[in-house]
Amino acid sequence: MDNTEAFISAFSSLGQFLRLFTHGSEAEQGDLSGEMEKLKREFSGILDQEPVLNPWFTRDFLAEALKGIISMLEEQVLREWLGAYEPKSLAPDTERTVGLVLAGNIPLVGFHDLMAVLASGHKVLAKPSTKDDRLIRKIAEILAVLDPDLERRIRFTDDKLSGMDALIATGSDNSARYFEYYFRNIPHIIRKNRNGVAVLSGQENAAELRGLGEDIFTYFGMGCRNVTKLYIPESYDLKILLGVLDQFIPLYQHHKYGNNVDYYRTIYLMNQVPILDNGVLLLKEDSAIASPVGVVFYERYSDIEWVLRELEQHSQEIQCIVSTHAEIKGAVLPGTTQRPMPWDYADGVDTIKFLTELA
Repeated sequence: MDNTEAFISAFSSLGQFLRLFTHGSEAEQGDLSGEMEKLKREFSGILDQEPVLNPWFTRDFLAEALKGIISMLEEQVLREWLGAYEPKSLAPDTERTVGLVLAGNIPLVGFHDLMAVLASGHKVLAKPSTKDDRLIRKIAEILAVLDPDLERRIRFTDDKLSGMDALIATGSDNSARYFEYYFRNIPHIIRKNRNGVAVLSGQENAAELRGLGEDIFTYFGMGCRNVTKLYIPESYDLKILLGVLDQFIPLYQHHKYGNNVDYYRTIYLMNQVPILDNGVLLLKEDSAIASPVGVVFYERYSDIEWVLRELEQHSQEIQCIVSTHAEIKGAVLPGTTQRPMPWDYADGVDTIKFLTELA
């Protein structure tokens, strides 16, 4: 079995395994081997522990993260993804060790990078975030059972990364400057802060606005694909949007999220900053792209050409654009930001191309 077929077999099997932990799919997989049954119990235990160890990782959002990964691991999706590359490029003459600095803002956010390195035939040396290291390590164990060759190709470290041939790192704008300097002598992809934006036409129906709510609130808005900025027509009544977003008010009961909303509400009121507030989200008129947790910024427009210029000007800050507006090319539909496909590369940088071109 060649590298690509072995990869597809292992990762599509991983997708089937992960389905066991999403609602309504307990009976989809047959009897597990003794080793996989043990891993199933251990993985279930980690899912139970995560909300205690990291309260931002609620059970609902853990399930959402798994569903997003499962959608990428359909066999046909994997074949379509890798079929876009020359087969020989996915079977390198020499395995390279690729260091991964993984973020921890949302559950399993580093999974795609791990998957891409293995798909390209290289080895992984990963430094996970302390906020999200348990699930990714267990997934590596599962992959090692599904394909024993992967065991030697995945290694984790809690120490400073060294001895790798290339690097993919995700972090804040400040940490990115450090990465750029420290790893300047090896091939690298360094990712900085990015966010999702939405451009409303004013014609969105209730289902589309609810989808936008999911793009705002999933993972409490902490992912790079979460919408933190709205562009709205000059005459648009934001109360229409807030009325639909009332459906998400139960999130305010989460103590960490609720504390963020309370904190910024207090700051804005003390400084007499105008805001709109439905109890679970604050809307503030602001030209910035990135907003605090519990806040979404907005700007009004009368000319869609102005919006297009704004999007171009802030392109290095934007991960994805949500819109049904015909003028917004490359936009995704409301409610889909957290379900990227393998070819929806972070920051628009083709990770597989980068990895297959390593000398």
